[in-house]
This record gives sequence, C-alpha cells and structure tokens, in this order.
Amino acid sequence: MKSSFQPRCFTAGMLLCLSLFSIPFLHAASLPVAQPAQVGFSAERLDRLSRAMQGYVDQGRVAGLVTLVLRDGQMVYEKAFGKIDIQRNQPMPVNAIFRIASQTKAITSTAIMMLQEEGKLLLDDPVAKYIPEFAAARVAMPLETKNSPNYYTIPLKRAITLRDLLTHTAGISYGTGPAKAEWQAAGLNTWFLADKDMTIGQVIKKLATLPLDAQPGEKFIYGYNTDILGYVVECASGMSLADYIQRNITSPLGMNDTAFFLPKDKLDRFTSVYGIDDKGVLTLQEDRSNNFYMQGPQKCYAGGAGLLSTARDYATFLLMLQQGGQLNGVRLLSPKSVQLMTADHVGDLYGAQGFGLGFWITDRLGRNGQLGTAGAYGWGGAYHTVYWVDPQEKLVVVLMTQLLPATNSDLHSKFRALVYQAMVDSYSAAAY
Repeated sequence: MKSSFQPRCFTAGMLLCLSLFSIPFLHAASLPVAQPAQVGFSAERLDRLSRAMQGYVDQGRVAGLVTLVLRDGQMVYEKAFGKIDIQRNQPMPVNAIFRIASQTKAITSTAIMMLQEEGKLLLDDPVAKYIPEFAAARVAMPLETKNSPNYYTIPLKRAITLRDLLTHTAGISYGTGPAKAEWQAAGLNTWFLADKDMTIGQVIKKLATLPLDAQPGEKFIYGYNTDILGYVVECASGMSLADYIQRNITSPLGMNDTAFFLPKDKLDRFTSVYGIDDKGVLTLQEDRSNNFYMQGPQKCYAGGAGLLSTARDYATFLLMLQQGGQLNGVRLLSPKSVQLMTADHVGDLYGAQGFGLGFWITDRLGRNGQLGTAGAYGWGGAYHTVYWVDPQEKLVVVLMTQLLPATNSDLHSKFRALVYQAMVDSYSAAAY
C-alpha cells in the first residue's frame, strides 16, 4: 500500500504559518549560585582546578577558556581564563561565544526526540520516509586492485533508520570511506558546513547519492549522521532547523546566545580560534571577525556541528536533560525520552564505553579507566570544547575553548580529574 505520508521539508522562501507552543519561556539562562561546601565541593580543591587551567594559558597551550560546574542545579564554579583574542589583548569573559561544533549534535538529537513526542516521527522510521533519495543508497566495497574507482557498490541489507543516525551506526562517515574521492569531489569531506551557499536540505540530498561506508547497524562510524537528522527535523516539522531549535529549545530555556550564525552586535564576545602547530606553538587560525559565521552565506543550518553558544547557555541545556527533560517549569522532554537517550544502544561497537542517542555513555565504571559514575554521558566539539553530565552525582560540567588543532593536548583529561577530585561528597559512592 502506498503511504499517504507527505514530508513537509523546509525550503527557502516557504511561507509558514507558525505558532509557538503554549509553554513558559525563561528570559535568560539563569542559574543559581551555591558555595562549594553547600553542594559537596571543596573550595580549596577547586583552587587546584583554577591553577591548572591558568597554567594552560600561561604555558601557551590555549589562548583562553571558560569552565563551569553545576551541582544540584546550582553553579558551584564558573571562571574564565586567558584571552578571547590575543591580538586585541581582550580578556576572556565568562559569557564568551564559542563555536561548539559537535556539541550541536546533542541539541539536534533532542529535537528529534521532541518530534517523536509530538507524534511526528518514530525512531525506527526509515530515513527515506523523510528524504526519499536515501531509498536508493548503496554501500561502497573496497577492491584489492588498483582500479579506478577502487571500489564497487552493493545494495543496503536493510533501510537506514533514524535510530541508526542517532547512534552513528548508519554507515555514514565524513567522506573517509572507500569512495572518499567521490565524496571529496562533491565537497563533502569535512564536518564544516557553514561555508556552504546552499540549504542543509540541498547538502543532504547530494550526500544521499554518494556510496556509504558500511551497512546500517554493523559499525560505529562518526560522520554526517546528525546533519541528516537536522534535515529530518525540517521535513517533519515544516520549519527550518534554526527556527525549530530557536522556538522549541533555546528560547524556552533562555539560551539567548545560542544560534547558527553570529549577530554583528555580539562580535565583541565572539572568540578567535587558535591552534598548536607542528612546533608546539600557539598560533591564530581564524580571526573572530573574518570567518563564515560572520561573513558567510548563512544558509546552511548544520545539525551536526553548526551552532555557536556560551558555557552558561550550554550548561542550561544540559541541566534540562539532567533534570529529566525539564527546567524551571519548562518541559521539553519526558523523563523516559531522556532515559532512552542516555542508555547504551550500540554494545561493543563504540569500544571502551557505550553510546546512546547523541552521547558517549559510561555503562560500567572502570571500563574506560576514567573518573566518573555509571550512567554519565557527554561529548565534545572539534574546537576542543567538552561537556559531561553525571546524573547520579547531579553534576553538569562544561569547558569551552577554541583550539584547533589541539595537538597533544591533555586538557580534557586533566580537567575531568580535577573536577572530580574537588567533589568531596559523593551521592553514589559508599561512605568512606
């Protein structure tokens, strides 16, 4: 039987009659403050964290960074270090705006879960239901010979589902598989899409014609999966991805500094990008006023790596998840949707830990050798940002910086260790 489903994909110039949901809005990303001892942290031990972060700046390993720790829904630690812009000698403010790259994935994944709760899609739906071009997708198989092209293609064993995309098990990379030359020729061999003079729908339709790297469900392959989901959001909602996120996630939570492109009046808070070169020297990679987020086409809303945000905005979003899908009376998701997002879906496919619907998952303490708690989840971004949520400890942690490449950096590991050593009252560990 032919389906009567008609996807309403957003296109430029589409006239939409949109109404906001009747849910309360927060006016700003407002987070209460607690003294460390009130929430089980040691002020003295937090000083160790501050000294270490300042050390990264003093040693020329980062230009600047912002760190934020919440416990029990309250800020126990929020500090900025170094410079937002070395050339202009401007100190880093706590409300600096960063390119969060793949931290966008958690927000797009949340949008997908919200659309399931609205009855507009199901996670087991085939992606071809929304993007018909994927119905003819094929998988590239490498050849042992030096023929050009050095691969042949075979049909999919089964349809790619939305859950495959959420878990990065759809067989789709950033164009690094056997057909990488074809992906490169199509301009799809990098996560960066802010420079594209086309909509995300146009990008994804082109992507759907390229040979995939693996069969759905067989491998964890990190790639354009969440960008595809961003276009699914457009098809299922009838809005652009930017509008859906703004109307249903960022505005309700008061995340007023989170968007795909930068308004000119916020330039003084936008970060320049630095990187560690092959000699270990910190060098300017991208000036804050000369980049595609400021001067580009501003047409491609990349759900996989496109957003800009602040530490406090992003912590607000994470706190909503940590509190079961709601914050200050604003509910975006049900607790069961959050529970499903933060459960392991891939078994051994991801390696030393699990992977849920948009995050790594600590499924068993000790499996990856890192400090934490079973049930913790998180991710990071290409510019060396990182975050995690530890639900049992009621902990939300964010580190924002702009370091690309981050050659030989141990910042994330040191940061994680120093946050946990400062927590002297554990809600999950036995009494000592």
